[in-house]
Amino acid sequence: MALDRRLNAYRDDLADKALEGQVTATRFTHGEPGRIAVPVTGLRPKPEATTGIDTELLLGEDVNVFDRAAGWAWVQAQSDGYVGYLPETALAMGTPLPSHHVIVPRTFLYPGPDLRFPVSAALSMGSRLTVVGEAETRGTRYLLLADGRAVVANHCLPLGAYAADDYVAIAVRFIETPYLWGGRSGFGIDCSGLVQLALQMTGRKAPRDSDMQALNLGAAISRDELRRGDLVFWKGHAGIMVDDRTLLHANGHTMTVALEDFEAAVKRIGWLYEMPTGYRRPVA
Repeated sequence: MALDRRLNAYRDDLADKALEGQVTATRFTHGEPGRIAVPVTGLRPKPEATTGIDTELLLGEDVNVFDRAAGWAWVQAQSDGYVGYLPETALAMGTPLPSHHVIVPRTFLYPGPDLRFPVSAALSMGSRLTVVGEAETRGTRYLLLADGRAVVANHCLPLGAYAADDYVAIAVRFIETPYLWGGRSGFGIDCSGLVQLALQMTGRKAPRDSDMQALNLGAAISRDELRRGDLVFWKGHAGIMVDDRTLLHANGHTMTVALEDFEAAVKRIGWLYEMPTGYRRPVA
């Protein structure tokens, strides 16, 4: 059986050293550590800008870099093992370890500690920052980065600290966020990206894609057991139960993250994806 190319780095000419003996390749390498240096970057199955994204990586997330060529880097995300290509300009090597992460759906980086300054960049929840100091301007506290840029302090927490334990409470903060195939940020997100990011922001890991989540995330339950926090899976789709009657999901019907009556959603989705394929409880 062929290895899943989404989670295993192998090509005819090059492969992850960890796969030696499992795949055939001209050369094997351990790769080298890298870190995402832009707010959001797409990860693609091919080194082509016209190819759709599989997922996204956020500022400060770690990757293993196996190859660089023609402006592209072939990498594997350390957080969930996803493999793909991203622009080489999205990478930094040898940067200091992040110390904080963004805990709100979206925030801004400023050129200095003042909300009246023109914005330098917009950041998503889950972005990681290396903080070197603090400042206060007109009663608002800021965290400072090494290059002098600043972010509002109460939009961040130290890595390892989380604003909530209830991942559903995190997920509902994304209501009306645009749907984006492969999206995994506060600027655009897909169904499984919403599940993964919300769980991540409570300190729990989750696979990236809905088929992976349907097989490996938490424990299987029956439809009659559904309660807040449980997951519903269709072929190619995932949703979160807010309560025993209401589904939260990033979906192509509204093209947003939206709340929907669960039974109505089952009927509406059925014509395209058939009936739900399974139910799981990701958090004990």
